[in-house]
Amino acid sequence: MTNPRKPLRLNVGFLINAGVGYNRDFDFFLPIMKDEDGLILADVEGTARISRTPQGLLVEGKFTGSTHLECVRCLSDYSQPLKWDFIELYAFTQDNITESGLLVPEDAHIDLQPLVREFAILEFPIKPLCNQDCKGLCPECGQNLNEKNCGHQPPADSPFSALKELLE
Repeated sequence: MTNPRKPLRLNVGFLINAGVGYNRDFDFFLPIMKDEDGLILADVEGTARISRTPQGLLVEGKFTGSTHLECVRCLSDYSQPLKWDFIELYAFTQDNITESGLLVPEDAHIDLQPLVREFAILEFPIKPLCNQDCKGLCPECGQNLNEKNCGHQPPADSPFSALKELLE
């Protein structure tokens, strides 16, 4: 049973004392996941498989969720689906520590929320688009061209207007 305040915090003491090769799957569903920086993920669902290795506890996570982003073309808010995987080692000793710097805490409770958060952020698109065919905003009046056409034409003094003359 996980703590409702920290739903991704797990007691892994039984895994520490298990034999090498033993693993266990933990399933998660969080309708809303918020953090102190204001990041909100919705419908976070996934599985974390934790395996006992000689060096520590290997965590293999597969998660999905969504977040609200703003389209860079039309500035509308939309829901962006996300899907991410990760593999990290919580080492038993400093000798076995990896680049991530994760150690199994003395109280044998590991919190997966920082991992889930960081790997979810890596899946955010660099240029978020509400859809691939987004028409954006009219440069003259600011009308969202996905909702209706305002009738304004693109400026004729475009630097590419000379190229159009070559086609004629």
